[in-house]
Amino acid sequence: MHFQWYPGHMTKAKRMMQENIKLIDLIIELVDARVPVSSRNPDIDELGKQKARLILLNKSDLASEGCNEKWEKYFKDKGFSVVKVNSRSGAGIKSINGVIQEACREKIERDRRRGILNRPVRAMVVGIPNVGKSTFINSLAGKACTKTGNKPGVTKGKQWIRLNKQVELLDTPGILWPKFEDQEVGMKLAFIGSIKDEILNTEELAAELIRRLQGRYPNLTEEHYEIEESRDPYETLRLIAEKKHCLTKGGELDLEKAAVLFMDDFRSGKLGRLTLEIPEDYE
Repeated sequence: MHFQWYPGHMTKAKRMMQENIKLIDLIIELVDARVPVSSRNPDIDELGKQKARLILLNKSDLASEGCNEKWEKYFKDKGFSVVKVNSRSGAGIKSINGVIQEACREKIERDRRRGILNRPVRAMVVGIPNVGKSTFINSLAGKACTKTGNKPGVTKGKQWIRLNKQVELLDTPGILWPKFEDQEVGMKLAFIGSIKDEILNTEELAAELIRRLQGRYPNLTEEHYEIEESRDPYETLRLIAEKKHCLTKGGELDLEKAAVLFMDDFRSGKLGRLTLEIPEDYE
């Protein structure tokens, strides 16, 4: 399976981010806690040179807590401010304002020395599609001020949001990068739903995810679906279809339907708190 998805609005969004970066004090980058490296757009580091940086490990409730802590240390060691958040439930959100002030302390001190008081920190919120930016902003602002959706590509233009007297946010559309040099990254982004499912082979995707989970979390599908787990991921998918009565109109096993069900179970956390990348893989 080859992974590529770069709609036209993403080119426009990247250009808009480049134009607005001079107005920004801080870049708040949301990553998916289950794949913290693969869900980082490599263009952001280039874009954010000389800017304060805050990484939010979003959807941290879906990832293993032990791995969340390792990733928090990993990014802090690289000089980022880091907060674990669950934008949907609001966990970790209350600490953000304080972390923003701390991350921009030098800028605030510099303003003070120049006699500029009470100028709000301007932060750009960035992240790949479907990482939860709009949900995060709504949660932080305490109101529905941006469109949200559980499919990639909902936000298509820029929006300024005044949070309070101290912080203004610039929301940006989720952008991928034009070419995945590493198809492994594309695969992981497909797992978490950051590439449109309509352009993917869901059966193949589910089988590959089953194979990886068997390596990292043995007996997971066996226990969750109460089936005899097979070493062949397609056979495991067939057993899930059997157990969940995924049938075609003709009464045949519907592997496509089972694959969609399995992917939904993974993405929603029904399979448990699972992390697909660990810092040791990148050190």
